[in-house]
Amino acid sequence: MKPFLIQQLERYALRLTELDFLLSREDIMGDMSQFLKLSREHAEVSAVASRFARFQQRNADLTAAQAMLDDPDLRDMAEEEIASASTELQTLEAELQRMLLPKDPDDARPAFVEIRAGTGGDESALFAGDLLRMYTRFAESQGWKCEIVSESVSELGGYKEVVVRIEGDQVYGALKFESGGHRVQRVPATETQGRIHTSACTVAVLAEPDEAEAIKINPSDLRIDTYRASGAGGQHINKTDSAVRITHLPTGIVAECQDGRSQHSNKAQALKVLTARIQEKDRSERAAKDAAERKSLIGSGDRSDRIRTYNFPQGRLTDHRINLTLYKLLTIMEGDLKDVVDALQAYEAAEQLAALEIGAAA
Repeated sequence: MKPFLIQQLERYALRLTELDFLLSREDIMGDMSQFLKLSREHAEVSAVASRFARFQQRNADLTAAQAMLDDPDLRDMAEEEIASASTELQTLEAELQRMLLPKDPDDARPAFVEIRAGTGGDESALFAGDLLRMYTRFAESQGWKCEIVSESVSELGGYKEVVVRIEGDQVYGALKFESGGHRVQRVPATETQGRIHTSACTVAVLAEPDEAEAIKINPSDLRIDTYRASGAGGQHINKTDSAVRITHLPTGIVAECQDGRSQHSNKAQALKVLTARIQEKDRSERAAKDAAERKSLIGSGDRSDRIRTYNFPQGRLTDHRINLTLYKLLTIMEGDLKDVVDALQAYEAAEQLAALEIGAAA
């Protein structure tokens, strides 16, 4: 293991000793907020420290086994121990590296996935529908729940724009790198000459704000409009002015919801989407600045960037940020996104680890 990682882990061991002392003090129960804060930190630090203690123990076992190799009577046992300890040390090192990486507190939160048709007319809208299907199928495979928040259906059955809320374990952490421009190359269903067309959609993935930590929006900065919903939803949804559109006047950011049966529920959902969009604007600006500083390929998640190409004639998906190419496009479009998500998360982890090493050397 690299020396700078050992130094970081040794700090965790020292901090655990400090936390054990602080939590043992009699006066700590008099300040419940401080007690809860220290308890949460203790749980996080002890998890790292315990894995590091195991790493140190297995490292000592490996050293002891290597010293036994010269003894003919103990050589077989030593070789078995060396193989066992070496395998476990590799696993422990990978775990500890992940545990040391900076954590995005939003990774565990639900997310809003916004898909908008771009260049390409009807074909772009159809591709937006294909992307929605891909994400909802992937969500189902992960045991997540999906709920359409708003939609604008195109004439041929695709979407001019659609927003879906996805709830489950680590949703935002898995999908946050989907933000950006998605380009498709294929022969459209409406093409009579068999020519390949290129179309595009934009995707934005927004973490649903934590109500306790969400930015506070001044009600006077909002314009709220109601209108009659369109599309599927039954008689009730089409006969009342239940759809809600909220505009944040200082930024011009707009959110709407028409999927619920009541104006009250639609207003609450639209306000959540609006808050998420405002926070994402701030997040993107900060991330773009950080990305420029460290030249990360996947840092900003700017939806104007072309991040991926879906080439149907070749059955190929290419993620341009990390030079990932997979020849399993049809299964990916059916929701098999795991290889893509894993590759993007691994790249981010490698970037963070490199940043930690640079920071430790500075």
